[in-house]
Amino acid sequence: MQIIGKLLKKTTEINYRRNFNKGKEYINQLKTLEKLITRAKHTNLGVHYGFEQLTESSEIVEGFQTSVPITDYEEFHEKWLKESIQGVKDHTWPGRISHYALSSGTTGSPSKRIPVTEEMIRSFQKTGLRQTSTLHELDLPESFFAAHILAVGGSAKLTKKRTHIEGDLSGILKKYTSFIVNPFTKPGNRIAGIKDWNKKLDKMVEKAPDWNIGIVAGVPSWCLMLMERIVDHYKLDSIHDMWPNFQVYVHGGVFMEPYIPRLEKLISKKVHLMDTYLASEGYFAYQRSPERKTMQLLLDAGIFYEFVPFSSAFFDETGAVKDAYKALTLSEVTEGVDYAMVITTNAGLWRYMIGDLVQFVNVDEREIRITGRIKQFLSLVGEHLSLDNINAAIHYSSIELGIEIPEFSLFADTENQRHVWYIGTNDQVDNAQLLHLIDKRLCALNDDYAAVRKYSLNSPKIECIPVNRFYAFMDLIGKSGSQNKVPRVMNDTQSKQWLKFNAQFMD
Repeated sequence: MQIIGKLLKKTTEINYRRNFNKGKEYINQLKTLEKLITRAKHTNLGVHYGFEQLTESSEIVEGFQTSVPITDYEEFHEKWLKESIQGVKDHTWPGRISHYALSSGTTGSPSKRIPVTEEMIRSFQKTGLRQTSTLHELDLPESFFAAHILAVGGSAKLTKKRTHIEGDLSGILKKYTSFIVNPFTKPGNRIAGIKDWNKKLDKMVEKAPDWNIGIVAGVPSWCLMLMERIVDHYKLDSIHDMWPNFQVYVHGGVFMEPYIPRLEKLISKKVHLMDTYLASEGYFAYQRSPERKTMQLLLDAGIFYEFVPFSSAFFDETGAVKDAYKALTLSEVTEGVDYAMVITTNAGLWRYMIGDLVQFVNVDEREIRITGRIKQFLSLVGEHLSLDNINAAIHYSSIELGIEIPEFSLFADTENQRHVWYIGTNDQVDNAQLLHLIDKRLCALNDDYAAVRKYSLNSPKIECIPVNRFYAFMDLIGKSGSQNKVPRVMNDTQSKQWLKFNAQFMD
């Protein structure tokens, strides 16, 4: 294993030097769009939108934006995707799409079926290798490179339908994982195929002593739950008593800061945190350096990006885009603005609004951070409260009071014209003091919120509850484990489910 570790460390160094300054130029995006349009020009969608003519145009971006409307999942599914799912060939992408990743996101919608093509899988593999090369900058020992990667994801078991195969993206990707890589990934096919999160958790705890883990990857809620179970079950002082080579945690899709105190209680050595932006729709960005808390957008990985400013000029009060054609390219964005990201991919998604909000921290370096979701914001009476505002207020308040708040949710109480907060903490806290700090911070962060709090938005309501209650709720609604995340801003359906669930704990 020492020889393998030395070999892998050297390979990582070579790939790092090869990829360090690769793919940041905007020309990569123009080439990507041209390739995608050319590849799909004879599909039903390509013929409908005149892709043949677009390939002959000197203004391909402008022509594309004028011809093809921006859509969300529901609209794209109704217009195009449902026929592909039914097996129609050459519809949104050449050939018949044989795999679909199931994804429900955090808004409580039924499972979405996201197309996964061979081209997309190759892009994932290529990007995965590029991200792995960033480990060189951490200067890790050779023993680390001989350790395993533990991916705490969804079920790897796929379901065969009449026209396609569907399941969690991790299962689809695992099907195409090289036999050379498989021995270095855990938990292995048998455990990965378990759909019940609690049974999978028990099996991973049971097998943990047999594994030499160097990297843990997955959503913080579930990864930390697993490590806490292991430490408790085996009466350890820290997770490093069992996995001494654990030195990298790859997370993504959530604000990590609230989980750091919880992680620090589990470790006795330094663990590097690396952010990644990977979804069922594509592999968009990853953190290139532990020193930079941002992710670099991937411009040459089969995805063309557009950005719609998340403001009242472009979106209505429900989060619906006003102009289905107007968006900015990468050459037009500015720093510090919330943008709804629109993607066109080598899996046959065309001007598809993924639902995430991003901000450019460094335009020249193509560095972004995720600031929220289009549907996860509050504007009951015009406060336009973003998830970024909400996360910042919670983080500030937890530091001020010296408490941990790893989970929370809030929703709009229309009848009483107020926000209702449920705070997950196992620490003793004065509810009124915490509410005052959150409210005060939100007023400082958001002028609209400060204004409506004076005149039309009533004082919020707050309730502090044990952290595990959030996980019990997720289990109840069938969203434990995998890439599922506790919804920070609940919609009407979710809030009703939540209130019904919490009624059993009332005195």
